[in-house]
Amino acid sequence: MFEAVMLVCALEGPPCRDALLPGFEAESAEACVALLRRGGAPAGARCRGAGEALAMDEVAPGVFVHRGLVEEPDASNRGDVANLGFVVGERSVAVIDTGSAAWIGEALWRAIRQRSELPVSHVVLTHVHPDHVFGAGVFAGAEVVGHDGLGRALAERQENYLESFSRLLGDAFLGTTAPVVDREIAESGEIDLGGRVLELRAWPTSHTSTDLTVVDRATGTLFAGDLVFDEHIPALDGSLRGWQAVLADLQGIEAARLIPGHGGPVLEWPEGGEPMALYLDLLASDTRAAIDAGERLAGAVQHIAQGEAGAWQLFEAFNARNATVAFTELEWE
Repeated sequence: MFEAVMLVCALEGPPCRDALLPGFEAESAEACVALLRRGGAPAGARCRGAGEALAMDEVAPGVFVHRGLVEEPDASNRGDVANLGFVVGERSVAVIDTGSAAWIGEALWRAIRQRSELPVSHVVLTHVHPDHVFGAGVFAGAEVVGHDGLGRALAERQENYLESFSRLLGDAFLGTTAPVVDREIAESGEIDLGGRVLELRAWPTSHTSTDLTVVDRATGTLFAGDLVFDEHIPALDGSLRGWQAVLADLQGIEAARLIPGHGGPVLEWPEGGEPMALYLDLLASDTRAAIDAGERLAGAVQHIAQGEAGAWQLFEAFNARNATVAFTELEWE
């Protein structure tokens, strides 16, 4: 296969990388060049052999999932640290989360094209965090769907996110832009892919204030985004009490399988949520005990939830932050 690419560079010049121009794929170099000559491609576009496609597993008929690394994003892993997916209907394809950078969105596009020629009609973003949203710009023409607080949250955070991920990922971040949300879900909604309906549900503040889940009705597959973590310690950026309540509600949903935002990539449900429930419960009980004992925040975060240290990867990177958010919330109970 051949594809069209265009060089994208940093504002001050090199470094540069070849960015995919989706929609110009062809079996031969000649056919690719012919597509470019028909128009619609920017000046400077050229054809080359197809680049890297994201590794995907078909976890249910027509449901594909990529497992991200359980690591913090950096130049070595190029930000490939979140689980992503897509669902193929009879008429179109829906993407669920798009990764930390444009290159991941491009690799996801190639993975879709290896399996379907149908158009990508929708991109669903499960929440605001940059490791899930920054590949969305690759899917031009698709409707970007998210929680009804997502557009506002992105506007407030995108400058900081773009700067920090550019620094963390280096050259791998070139060509990346923040997504624009086209459709916001206040409570619930549906996406019809032709013979296949996805059910969307917006949740109260929990992991973040922008969490959205997707259920593929045909296979009973629940995409939970970061409302559910596996292996990777949960990261609290919203409300601890809210997250405990939302997780309990999620565990009441009948699903054949659950796709967490990290780890897995497939969990039995509701059993797969038990480790996270235990962590959140200990985070809450230790925090309340520290507050009742009159401890100050700086000292309390050093021991809160330490009983779970051996159960999670990246514990040292995230637990103190979680304890800080929990303490700030629960001290006003």
